Amino acid sequence: MTSTTRFAHQMPFGANVIADGSTHFRLWAPVQSAVSVVLEDSQAVIPMEPSAEGWFEAATDKAPPGTPYRYQLADGFRVPDPASRCQAEDAHGASLVYDPFEYSWQEADWRGRPFHETVLYELHTGSFSPEGSFDGVRRKLDYLARLGITAIELMPLADFPGRRNWGYDGVLPFAPDRAYGTPDDLKRLIDEAHGREIMVFLDVVYNHFGPDGNYINLYAPNFFTNRFETPWGAAIDFSIRQVRDFFIGNAVYWLEEYRFDGLRLDAVHAILDDSSPHILTELAETVRQTLPDDRHVHLVLENDGNEARYLKRTPDGGVPLYTAQWNDDYHHVHHVLLTGEVDGYYEDFTERRVDLLGRALTEGYVYQGEPSAHRGGQPRGEPSADLPPTAFVNFVQNHDQTGNRAFGERLTTLTEPEALLAATAALLLAPQVPMLFMGEEWGAAEPFTFFCDFEGELALSVREGRRREFAKFEQFAAPEVRERIPDPSADATFEAAKLQWPEDADAASSERLTYYTNLLRLRREQIVPRLAGLPPRMGRRQTWGDSGLTVTWSLSDGTKLSLLANLGNSECAGCTLPDGLELFESRAGLAAAAANGRLPAWSVAWFMAAPHRG
Repeated sequence: MTSTTRFAHQMPFGANVIADGSTHFRLWAPVQSAVSVVLEDSQAVIPMEPSAEGWFEAATDKAPPGTPYRYQLADGFRVPDPASRCQAEDAHGASLVYDPFEYSWQEADWRGRPFHETVLYELHTGSFSPEGSFDGVRRKLDYLARLGITAIELMPLADFPGRRNWGYDGVLPFAPDRAYGTPDDLKRLIDEAHGREIMVFLDVVYNHFGPDGNYINLYAPNFFTNRFETPWGAAIDFSIRQVRDFFIGNAVYWLEEYRFDGLRLDAVHAILDDSSPHILTELAETVRQTLPDDRHVHLVLENDGNEARYLKRTPDGGVPLYTAQWNDDYHHVHHVLLTGEVDGYYEDFTERRVDLLGRALTEGYVYQGEPSAHRGGQPRGEPSADLPPTAFVNFVQNHDQTGNRAFGERLTTLTEPEALLAATAALLLAPQVPMLFMGEEWGAAEPFTFFCDFEGELALSVREGRRREFAKFEQFAAPEVRERIPDPSADATFEAAKLQWPEDADAASSERLTYYTNLLRLRREQIVPRLAGLPPRMGRRQTWGDSGLTVTWSLSDGTKLSLLANLGNSECAGCTLPDGLELFESRAGLAAAAANGRLPAWSVAWFMAAPHRG
């Protein structure tokens, strides 16, 4: 790939540098009688002209790229641009005029990869590398390529207040946070990832704004509505055309201007919309209509509602609205099997039932309309067995279920090594798309608790609120125990979450890294070529003993792929050796043991049988 091209998304709002070198500003402020643009280096005040439906506009040749600006409201109060492409310093301060055409893409011919080739690696930009920046991630791309990763997923980048945040408190959705670098630094990361044939996904948050730094209510209070209750206060009002366009435009912006290969939409069950079409439908349709047909663009949902309708495939095999969903059910079943924990997330999975894992591997969701204890006995989910395995992203760890623990423990510290290695072998060779959480592959033990950089009363409220959350759990009933829960705003909480890289790791970590690398090599060579066009309902499952599971899939070329697993703490009897040659075993001698109908605790073997030729 040698062409050099420049890309920009033409936004109907914000600051846009146009061809003649001037800058056009546009803000939706329906309750304001007057709005001006203030150029903060010169303190020039440029009145904006009101236009239809609450819009204000201005154009000037005095605001070249790099100019700091804010909008001044009728009472003189100044606010950042809600569609800021870049902030001068922090979320509360001035926005910067930014010209996206200034970045010259080196991999402009990149068209992405089919989703069935995806091996996702979720990471937090600030804690993944020693530098805590886009450049820090970029310098690890060769490592990720050697590991076998084909897609990295960045936790949210929308500008947030302070120096650090998980990203889910963002308030300026179009501006990559300056703590990580400039927009060009992010583009360079994506560009160089593409040069290594690695896709880049972005986690985006369309269900709320963070609690500090969002000024929209001052000039557009009808951006929000009290018709719905949310954990974050007033809901975003998606019945308003300008609001819908803001978020739909954001999705297209990241995919078009930054050339992200996919988006992961955070907690869409908390996007409350009673208009038609639903915002999720219109957003996906617009993305599909706007982006070129020859690009592989993937939209992935996090959806506790298990609404299979968004993942439906078309009869002609065309691109679905949404490519896949994070399968929390798969994670929760595996977590209960590994740890025995049944509180919180896991109350719908109160027993170590390997048959539920079998259902997740053959049908997608575990909950497909059954009553959910976690939802107060209300039904949860829709039938998903008619979806292909690649409609689901499976994982045994991620930022949520690690970070939402009181002390952020990873599975490395919660279960025995043999158990985690068996779970990993079950994950990485199955037909579903696998995802790893940063550092998992070498057994990182650093806690990943929630962190932020709030101040004053808000910092105190977040700290005490987090500790109150855990009061309902027996192990945190005592106040002195809750006092030990890390303060999210403390420097030490963030520093503890930063990865310690395997250059300093012990031999066990090196051995584990080799284990993951070998599994991903097998996936790339033996499994992925047989996943294209994989139809639904091609998996069969059988349980045996107390913890034994056999699952067999028919892959797209007729090959039979079989998982044989004992996911329990003791030897299990009653298994039958699957057909075919052994592809992988999590510990030596499993095939011989299975031939005698027995498997030791926490052991996994994979088999592959060539298509039968009549």
